[in-house]
Amino acid sequence: MSTLAALRTFRASLPPRARLYVGGCSGEPLGLAEAFRKAPDLAAGLTFAGQWVPGLNQTDWAGLHPGAEAETTFLSPAVRPSFEAGRTRILPMTWHQSWDWLCHTPLDGVVLLVSPPDTDGQVSLGVSPDFGPAVIARPDVPILALINPNMPAPRHSVKVPLARFALTAEDDRPLVSVPPAPLASGFREIGERISSLVPEGAALQFGIGNVQQAALTALAGRRGLSVWSGIVSDPVLGMLDADPALPITTGVAVGTPALYQRLAEEPRVRFLPACETHNIARLAALRRFTAINSVLEVDLFGQANAEFIRGRQVSGTGGLTDFLRGARASPGGTGVTALLSTASGGAVSRIVPRLPPDAVTVPRADMDVVITEHGQARLRGLGLDARAAALISIAAPAHRDALASAWDEMRRGM
Repeated sequence: MSTLAALRTFRASLPPRARLYVGGCSGEPLGLAEAFRKAPDLAAGLTFAGQWVPGLNQTDWAGLHPGAEAETTFLSPAVRPSFEAGRTRILPMTWHQSWDWLCHTPLDGVVLLVSPPDTDGQVSLGVSPDFGPAVIARPDVPILALINPNMPAPRHSVKVPLARFALTAEDDRPLVSVPPAPLASGFREIGERISSLVPEGAALQFGIGNVQQAALTALAGRRGLSVWSGIVSDPVLGMLDADPALPITTGVAVGTPALYQRLAEEPRVRFLPACETHNIARLAALRRFTAINSVLEVDLFGQANAEFIRGRQVSGTGGLTDFLRGARASPGGTGVTALLSTASGGAVSRIVPRLPPDAVTVPRADMDVVITEHGQARLRGLGLDARAAALISIAAPAHRDALASAWDEMRRGM
């Protein structure tokens, strides 16, 4: 059955006003979006729910029809039109909180991308199990499975019997693909500073983007590490080649077809659902858990903004605070937050005097080490003035005097 034919049948089985979960990351069913575009009336009355990540997922699900809506945890450029129209609602939740939400929020249907069945009649959630098990565990919710030959079935991933699905269809669209990008100036220094903080035997967490790519480039050739992350991308291929004993645990892989093919055959890679990859108790049990993440701004109190640019929301919390809190609770753990010191060609400092309350993604109590191309600031255990001094020291030199003056003025008013 084609995706469009299956969608027509599945939509007819749902209430006129229905809530439909749709997978994200590399499990985003691109063929489903195409089918809705061919028959947009099928989206009328639907509220789409899911975790669609900026830079990875490009579908504005609520934009498929004027009568459609959506709920998600990230605001990306792709969904801004429907957000500004009031039809996409952004839920301020961490990745682990999103799992709990999906276990209980009302759902009338689910669409998941899966691998072809094996000889036992089992399909795999492949390189993107993430939130799939949360909705699969809800027996009252019917699921449409889109069987895609491009979705690999790694040895250690979540498998589901075909009998669990109310309907199946064929979808041969390529998976979401995100190739590595060249590193911008300044990130090599950031990567080297991060590398110097990674102890022997550390369990590493990292996302995707310049900071993470820089860190993995600087760590090339290091052995004795492990990876425990919510997402991995193409740079882990070099880590696998460099260390034949490297174990990787992740919830999602997003990258190129070469990454997907390698992970389909790699016994050292284990895919787990988000309730495990982002579980703070699990993270705290890892020795020397080192979380490596990026933000947009850090203020002199140590608060971080990962969501807003000039008051305009551009992202979401994701797993940032989950991992920072896990690293803080881990024996020998470190939470690294990295960013370039300036934006707009050096005219704007990304170390700022004080963030507005609605732009605080990470509270100051959760921040540990902040890194820019100019140095590192260890904030754990520091008082207010020492924190501010440490952060000013890693700002761009041209902005340090203004930051120091701003801190003196704020300090007098405390």
